[in-house]
Amino acid sequence: MTSSTASVDPASLPRIRAGGRSFLALVLTPEAPLDIWLVALDHQISRSAGFFAGKPIILDLTLVPLDTPGLADLLPSLEERNIHVIGIEGADRDEEVFAGWNWPEGLSGGRSTAEEDIPLDSVEELEPTPGALIVEEPVRSGQHIVWAEGDVIILGSVASGAEVSAGGSIHVYGALRGRAIAGIVGRPEARIFARVMQPELLAIDGFYAIAEEMPEDLTGKPSQAVLVDEVLTLKPLT
Repeated sequence: MTSSTASVDPASLPRIRAGGRSFLALVLTPEAPLDIWLVALDHQISRSAGFFAGKPIILDLTLVPLDTPGLADLLPSLEERNIHVIGIEGADRDEEVFAGWNWPEGLSGGRSTAEEDIPLDSVEELEPTPGALIVEEPVRSGQHIVWAEGDVIILGSVASGAEVSAGGSIHVYGALRGRAIAGIVGRPEARIFARVMQPELLAIDGFYAIAEEMPEDLTGKPSQAVLVDEVLTLKPLT
C-alpha cells in the first residue's frame, strides 16, 4: 500500500460492485472436409452480413478428427472472417495440430444453447425463468431480446433492425420486420408466427433464410415459418 492510499479512511471508499451477466453463444460445429465447410460458411455470411459480427462463438471440434486436412488453419481462418471464438470444446489443446492456435482461456462446459452477444445499451435483462416471455411493447430498432427458456410472444410489432431470439417458438401479433431466431437450444420443431410477415431474416435451429429468399405471395401476410427437411419454409396462417 502506498503512502497516498494508506491515509484514506476505508469508510469513505466507494463500494466495489460485482454482478453477474449471462450471455448466450453461438456454437459452430465444423465438419470435414474443412475447405468445403469454409465455403459454406462464407456463403452463409454473404447471405446475412454481420450475423456473426461481435457475437461470442464456441467452436465445437467433436466432428473433426485430428488428421483432418486444414485443421491447423481453421482457427486463423475464422479469425480472418471476424468470427470471435471465446471457447473451444471437443479437443485437447495440447495436440500438436493446435500448436499455432491462440487458444482462448477460461471457458468450458455451459448449457447446450446458442445465442447472441448483445450490446449493453440495447440488451433486455431477463431472468431465466422457464416458460413463455410476453413482451407487451413494440420491439424497437436496435433492440435485442433473447429468451432461451421457452417461447417469446410479442403483442406488438418487431421493427426493422430489431432482433428476437427464443429457445422455443416466436409469436408476433403485429408486423415482423426485423430478425426472428427460434429454436436456439436445438429445437427444430420450433416455429415463427407473424400476423404481417416482412422479416429481414428468419432462423430455426440454425437454418435460416433472408428476405430475398422468401415467397412474395406470403410477404406481408399472416404466415408461419417451419423447418421442412432442414429447409426454412414459409406457410400461410389459415
